[in-house]
Amino acid sequence: MAVAGAAKRYGQAAFDVAKEHGLIDQWESDFGMISEILGDEGMMEYFQSPAVPRSSKVAALTDILPNENQVLLRNLLLLLLERRRFHEVHDVAAVFQELVLQERGILVARVSTAIELTEDEMGLVRDRLSTILGKQIEILPQVNPEIIGGIVAQIGDDLFDGSVRTQLALLKRRLAT
Repeated sequence: MAVAGAAKRYGQAAFDVAKEHGLIDQWESDFGMISEILGDEGMMEYFQSPAVPRSSKVAALTDILPNENQVLLRNLLLLLLERRRFHEVHDVAAVFQELVLQERGILVARVSTAIELTEDEMGLVRDRLSTILGKQIEILPQVNPEIIGGIVAQIGDDLFDGSVRTQLALLKRRLAT
């Protein structure tokens, strides 16, 4: 998942504020709830629609995040609305979650396969990567039929490419020389 620069900045700012106020766990839970609510296409349309008055959107966000310890997160969402970046809320939440995992010493691996992995297969991949890197791993699975087969795992700037596509390209280069 490629995240736009603005979403990265908002996600980082959200993490910094949550950490400063000791609200990381609360925000992690709230971002999960918000992502679930906004997973409904109608809800996203509601918040992005210019036909819906700002006051109605503020009231809806206040209903979703009514507690005093949710004011800062609600203000972040209002800022996204105001700056017409509300469509990036899922990316902001993803960046926030990645930073939470990093804070806990857990690496995030974006794992691409040609077909969807079962839970057991994801467990095997997680265990293997954990053994290689000596850290706990969280898997974000992606299906990419273009890799033909095998697996591609990206962890930060490190890329582990065991795809059939790459192996075929290497073979082609060796045969051409």
